[in-house]
Amino acid sequence: MIRIIRAVLFASLVLVPSRGFAQLAAAADGPIVYGHHHLNVSNIDAHKKFWADSLGGTVVKIGTDHREVIRIANVWIFFRMQAPTAGSKGSTADHLGLSVPNLQATLDKVKANGFRVATAQESPASYNVTGDIANPGPGTAIAFVFGPDDVKVELFEAKGQTEPVKLHHVHFMSDQNSAMRDWYVKTFGAAAVASAPTATFVSADLPGVRLNFSPAMTAPAATAGRAYDHIGFEVKNLAAFLAKLDAQGIKPAQPLRHNDVLGIDLAFITDPWGTNIELTEGLSAIR
Repeated sequence: MIRIIRAVLFASLVLVPSRGFAQLAAAADGPIVYGHHHLNVSNIDAHKKFWADSLGGTVVKIGTDHREVIRIANVWIFFRMQAPTAGSKGSTADHLGLSVPNLQATLDKVKANGFRVATAQESPASYNVTGDIANPGPGTAIAFVFGPDDVKVELFEAKGQTEPVKLHHVHFMSDQNSAMRDWYVKTFGAAAVASAPTATFVSADLPGVRLNFSPAMTAPAATAGRAYDHIGFEVKNLAAFLAKLDAQGIKPAQPLRHNDVLGIDLAFITDPWGTNIELTEGLSAIR
């Protein structure tokens, strides 16, 4: 009864805007969507300069503790003040992909703020790289940048996009990348995407995000403790979903619990390759 009252009180404090103004707009399109990235950081101000001032996100305060997070269309960026053991590259969660309407303008901000553009070094040999921008195919322009604590981000140009920055994809690495893609398809109901003959990775789609899986020569490191400590999916009816996972032999690394500060339910699982995954219910109600 106390938990029901708490949920009602939390809901009464949240104005539910139209879908166009929802932070996790894709939540209306499926039972499971991408929710957040949670970072271990050595300097929160430096990360705000990167994710907000450079890439176009917005610093907002949420929860009863008024914690500062970054709001980007269809994904939250959370911070934990804890020096990471290493950057994102070399782990299973290699990088986060974001789309911007003007790639060169964003790269100019990245460089002006003292962050590293590494498009030539991070692009596959088949990409045509000119200056800071790679052109993997006709009409496609991308770039790679590194922020504080060696967080790797791929930027994708979407000229018609009205948002200053938006979630585009999450890119995983594995020495079993096809098996990893199949696990995410089965576990989260993602839709496998047919790969082009020349593609260097396999993919699957969830509402609002593409999941890419590239091959690695050796098994990458687990994510826990690194710059991208864990990824997060927002799930409708989380308790039932956890029961379904349990029937499939997937046990929670941390069991279902309620977070009073954010007014959400959460649990953790780990994929077979060491990716730390938080499952939430209620994150889509936060604005």
